[in-house]
Amino acid sequence: MKKILFILIFILFALIAVVFWVYQRNIYSKDVLKLEILGSEKIMAGEELEYILKYKNNGNARLEELELIFEYPDDILPIGQDSHRIVRELEDLYPGQEEIIYFQGRLFGRKGEVKTAAATLSYRPKSLKAVYESKSTFSTVIEDVPITFAFDLPSKIVADKETKISLNYFSNLDGLFSGLRIKIDYPDDFEFGSSTPEGIEKDEWSINILNKAEGGRIEVFGKIPDDIGNQKVFNAQLGVWLADHFVPLKEITRAVQIIRPQLIITQRINGATNYIVQPGELLHYEISFKNIGDEFFENLFLISEFDGPLDLKTAKVQNGEINASDGSILWDWNDVSKLRFLGPGEEGVLEFWVNLQDVWDPSDYRDSVLINNVSLSQIKEEFRTKINSKLEIAQKGFFEDKTFDNSGPLPPRVGEKTTYTITWEVKNHFNDVDNVRVRAVLPSNVELVGNISPQEEQANFTFDSVSREVLWNVGFLNVGVGVDLPQKSLAFQIELTPSENQRGLVATLINSAKIIGEDKFTQKELEIISADAIDTTLPHDASVEPEQGIIQ
Repeated sequence: MKKILFILIFILFALIAVVFWVYQRNIYSKDVLKLEILGSEKIMAGEELEYILKYKNNGNARLEELELIFEYPDDILPIGQDSHRIVRELEDLYPGQEEIIYFQGRLFGRKGEVKTAAATLSYRPKSLKAVYESKSTFSTVIEDVPITFAFDLPSKIVADKETKISLNYFSNLDGLFSGLRIKIDYPDDFEFGSSTPEGIEKDEWSINILNKAEGGRIEVFGKIPDDIGNQKVFNAQLGVWLADHFVPLKEITRAVQIIRPQLIITQRINGATNYIVQPGELLHYEISFKNIGDEFFENLFLISEFDGPLDLKTAKVQNGEINASDGSILWDWNDVSKLRFLGPGEEGVLEFWVNLQDVWDPSDYRDSVLINNVSLSQIKEEFRTKINSKLEIAQKGFFEDKTFDNSGPLPPRVGEKTTYTITWEVKNHFNDVDNVRVRAVLPSNVELVGNISPQEEQANFTFDSVSREVLWNVGFLNVGVGVDLPQKSLAFQIELTPSENQRGLVATLINSAKIIGEDKFTQKELEIISADAIDTTLPHDASVEPEQGIIQ
């Protein structure tokens, strides 16, 4: 009996020792190494966040073999790190010693989401074999997403008719967003047509950089087939791609009702429905409206509102009034009989004439597009007309010139050679233009000397001795070349040998030049003759008097 009692007492003491050891171990691990993460408890999506990790040895022994594992929260873009999970070997930590480590990142997510960072620090006290751990976490709430994101589309859409769906976005973040994406989920039967700007896919767009107080718009054009009375839902997300997954920041949904058309509105410019306009051109607008329903309309008014470089001071309107404050044009039923009463199947036409400006500041308009928003009753139509770029060529002639040393008699003499410098300067105003060429014809008694500047353009300069045409293959011209970008120019040297029948006359050195190119936006070829011929009076050379151009 005593033996059994002894065994039981031994087991009890052993259990007490084990419990005490476990308790001491836990107390040791919790109290000896203090580990904590500090940071911002609230943050705006996209802002930079700094985690301050502190660890301190509160014990009496040196802590060795320290290994830190720091785990960023989900949906963060680490700064200065290649991974979301950082494993780092640390130096020994002496009694009373405290160290700090910083981790930075840009945090993303929806408003109200909680993002948690975690840290684990393992260590071994000196003279002990046991390895202990301290853990800590820190949570941050995304207080707001400082981006305005909204649909701009009507509550009703006419069946089987092209409709514009707009998405507007605007940033209020103190800093910049980079790598933003916008995605749209269309109704199943939505027929995509085009978008401005063009997307990565028909339902996804990239916004590389978005600074504070900057924004933009995505416009999608498409239609929904005849599904009268039903509602269709458009859903859009704005977010960022982090590593291999998409992180939504904002999501919006808009439902629209499909309705049967009652009125249709069409537009023609200079007799065409898909006209492409030229800078400075006179435009003849015809706006037609037709009742295709079963009911009649009374006492209507029609409004045209323009966005684009029209010179409304030149407008001539039949039976309508121009609003000087916003440049819109109004027709009402008092002046137009078809607006007073429009029966089923009946149609009316309104006309006006206006000039497109010749030159304008491209920053005043988003694209080279002339927009006419027409409203009639509950029907609204937007007509978009593309504008060709404006190419310019300036042709000048010089005797006194820094590019080449010209020689020969001045005034020129019959049978003797006099050399001159011809310069071409090109400008491009509104759209990128490719395959740009400049052409001009030399008279029979004018020859090329062979000097061309700059030298890198020599391979792009040719002469046809049969047609006597000189050609400069300029190539691609960015929008703004010669306007707000450096000008592109060419100089070449020619020589004139006047003939007897030119004595006492002025001789032509080069005929008028024209510039040709392919507009990348409108897909049209441009051909512009805008450079006058140059003769021996050299109007651009201030050192030459007019009488010095008369052949002796």
